[in-house]
Amino acid sequence: MPAKVTSCAATGLDATPVEVDVDTARGLFSLTIVGLPDAAVQESRERVRAAIINNGFFFPHQE
Repeated sequence: MPAKVTSCAATGLDATPVEVDVDTARGLFSLTIVGLPDAAVQESRERVRAAIINNGFFFPHQE
């Protein structure tokens, strides 16, 4: 089930438009985050996991 969300990211005092594409499907679990090759992008995996759980959704324990 694909979805697209338009948002923005704070860059100093400016706002940069950000487009987020999400696709969910049944099958083996995987969470892939693509974007800038910065370590902060890969660290956001835990923030995404916490947000899903804190909003009352199920998140598989194994990747």
